[in-house]
Order: sequence, then structure tokens, then C-alpha cells
Amino acid sequence: MAHYLSAAALVASAALTAAAPAAKGDFSIDQVSKGSFYKSGPLAMAKTYSKYAKHGAVMPENVSIAATAASTGSVSASPESYDESYLIPVSIGGTTFHLDLDTGSSDLWVFSTQQPASQRSGHTAYKQTGTKKSGYTWNISYGDGSGAKGDVYVDKVVVGGVTATSQAVEAATSVSSSFTSDTDNDGLIGAAFSSINTVSPQQQLTFFDNVKNSLSQKLFAARLRYHTAGTYDYGYIDSSKYSGSIHYVPVNTANGFWEFTASGVSGSSIADTGTTLLYIPDSNVDAYYANVDSASYDSSQGGYTFDCDESLPDWTVTIGSGSITVPGEYINFAPVSGNTCFGGIQSSDGIGFNIFGDIFLKATYTVFDQTQSSPRLGFAQGA
Repeated sequence: MAHYLSAAALVASAALTAAAPAAKGDFSIDQVSKGSFYKSGPLAMAKTYSKYAKHGAVMPENVSIAATAASTGSVSASPESYDESYLIPVSIGGTTFHLDLDTGSSDLWVFSTQQPASQRSGHTAYKQTGTKKSGYTWNISYGDGSGAKGDVYVDKVVVGGVTATSQAVEAATSVSSSFTSDTDNDGLIGAAFSSINTVSPQQQLTFFDNVKNSLSQKLFAARLRYHTAGTYDYGYIDSSKYSGSIHYVPVNTANGFWEFTASGVSGSSIADTGTTLLYIPDSNVDAYYANVDSASYDSSQGGYTFDCDESLPDWTVTIGSGSITVPGEYINFAPVSGNTCFGGIQSSDGIGFNIFGDIFLKATYTVFDQTQSSPRLGFAQGA
């Protein structure tokens, strides 16, 4: 992956504020709780390496081994081993699906009735209510061999009252077991840039690219939250959801991601609502856990672990002219076994870039902004 931005390129802050949707098609949509999932640090890491394999990420062998052991071993029954799955309701052809809004991908794909019944059990399935795009296909493949593929329809898609009348809907004909087992999730709605959409022979626009001209401002904002449902605001910025100012940095779109640089964190970073953990360089990871007495790198888990009852320090990063602080409690991700827990901050080594995933984003109000001549990201401390 190319890395174009430097710390010297970080720009000054600005703030656009509004208390509520004020005009045109602006809206806010709440996440909804759709059941619980088993939290596993190794599984979360393996998913990330697999997701970004096509962009050069190479999964360390010990992460793969640890993830396999976690997926086949006995699952702890303790409540701390689980978290709620927060998704957004999306109407497609008049049917409501619950999708994961993913700023690290650019496909809107859903389970469909074209799949074998065994694959779509527990999922809402698309009934091909739209017009089929003859000869068009899509294929999302991950480094571990998992993925999904299918054909393409044009249909009416409604999110929060805003409609894309001719949205490309990628209907699955086959998905891997890693997707079928997550029965709370009916698919993904990608919100990275349309340049990395996987439809062939011609890439399709994301939902945001299709509706952004109907909004007061060409932006959306994420206010994800810790252990509760968050919200997404489209077309406006809600000043009640953050404290202080929003600090903006330019975005490098060359790789199709919301890619930026952060002071003191070498290399490029991306803001990804579809990734669970926070991945940063080894030097930053080591420096953080040096302040945690019980922390050590556990090769059998593929990452840093520590005593579950230890109070973790906050983590602060400078982005542009401001800073964001992630509370220490957010960084205690999940139990491993006994009194050992897995850290929410782990190494980006082997991925090719840093990923500011949900561990970080839950501490922020993040603005994905296309109101300027070039895209930018805005970060403020969440309120």
C-alpha cells in the first residue's frame, strides 16, 4: 500500500455544527442490538488479516493457529466473553435487512434466496425484487479462503428515510461458513470509496455516493459507543455528540480507504468501522503495554494479554491539531482464559497500514467528509 501523507500535511481544525437534521434528506440512524457474539482476540485479529489480505496483509502463523484454536475450542459461558452485535436497519426492495456499516469496504451485499437454505438459515434473504444486471458479478475473497460471491441487481434502498432509487444490490449465491454462522448479520453496506467496489465488469457506486447530493452536506458521521448502540448522522453534524472541536486531516483516497496520518504513529492509518481492534506499530504497542504491569506478548494468543483485573491506562493520540483519548476500560477487549484478558491495542505489523477500528472509534465522533475539493476526516472526543 502506498503511503502519501506526512505529519507536515496535517491541517487545522474546523467545526460544522447542527443540533438535528435541518434540511433536504439529512437523517440520523441508530444502531440496533441484534443478539450477542463471542468475543475472541485471536479471531478478531484473524478476521482483520483476512479482510486486508488482498491489500497485502500477511497473517502471522501464530495468529492463525490461535484463531483456529479459539474457533474450535470450548466457548466460555461467562458474560464478559460476549458483546452485543450492533447493526443498522436497511430497507431493500421493501424488506428490512440488518447490515454492518463498514467504512473499510465498498460493497452493499446481502444474503439471498439464491443460496442453499442451509446457508441462509437465520438470515433475512433478498428475493431479487429489483432488476438484474445481466452479466454482472461480485466476489469478496479473504485471505483465509472465506468470502462471498453472487450476482447484481438494481433496487430501491432506503436508509433512515433517504432513498437510493437505483442502488446496486449484490445478492449472494454463495457465502462461506464464517458469514453463515453470524446469524444476526444479513450482509454489509460498504462506506469506503467506490473505487474498491468488487462488481465486475463495471464497479458500482456505494449508497453514500448515490445519495450524497441529496444531503445538505456531503458527509456522514459515526458516533459509535462502548457497550451500547451508536448512531450515524448523514448530511449534518450533531454538536451534542462530541466535546471540544472537530479536528480535520486530509484523506488519501489512492487505495480506496479513509486513509490519514496521525502524529507519533508511523505510516498511514485508516478509519474502519468494520474492524474491531486498534492496530498500530510495534513501537507504540510496546510503549503502551510497558505501563501495564501484568502485560506481556503471548505468542500462543498472537497478541498482548494481561491480568483481567488490572486497571489499564488511557491511550491518547494526536490527529491534526487535536487529540483523542481512548479510555483504558475500552482496551480490555475480552477474556482469554482464567484471569487473562486480550488487549484491544495490537500490532499492525504484517497488515501494511494502521487500522483505527472500533476500540478507537467508540471514543470519538468521526466525520467522513466530502464537502471540500478533497475528502477529509474529522475527529472529536465523543460526548
